[in-house]
Amino acid sequence: MNQFPEDIERPRPDVAPATAYYASTAPPPEAGNPGGQQGLVAPATYAAPALAVPPGFYFDPASGLSLPQGTQLASVGRRIGAFFLAIPLSIVTLGIGYLIWGLIVWGRGQTPALQVLGMRCWRPETGRVASWGWMALREIIGRIVENILSVITEVVSLIMFLSTKERRTLHDLVAGTVVLHDPNKVLESKPARSA
Repeated sequence: MNQFPEDIERPRPDVAPATAYYASTAPPPEAGNPGGQQGLVAPATYAAPALAVPPGFYFDPASGLSLPQGTQLASVGRRIGAFFLAIPLSIVTLGIGYLIWGLIVWGRGQTPALQVLGMRCWRPETGRVASWGWMALREIIGRIVENILSVITEVVSLIMFLSTKERRTLHDLVAGTVVLHDPNKVLESKPARSA
């Protein structure tokens, strides 16, 4: 007796079954996993096999990135809030204070506005917080690139930010960073390497 009728697709031995999971992945905290504990997620399917995720990380399907547990990709609203928060912060600190504050917190992968809102710049390629050198590249060269054609490049940067799954602007692309919301300050224990 034939175990597989001809009209049913036979399982392929070279492809992981659709129910395979990796225990080293965990859903982001907002998905009902406070603190980012390890769990069973990231199913392997015929279209996309499950990826091995390093310990202490989880696979974020929305962005396609492996992110540190306890963090999440910063939301559009939080990033826009940081953009507008920088204006009153620079006015209150008379500009020079904002610049000095920025030079200090760049070593932690932050700008003053990102620090106030609990966000950090993360480099997915290295799996580390952006170092002072990468932040300088992002904030100086990246901002120059973003402002080359004034309104045109600013609009292009905004469109890229709103339409890409990693939410990267032009200055993020220059430095290879993504911005993560780090409410539990788990990235403070992951020091940045020098550029």
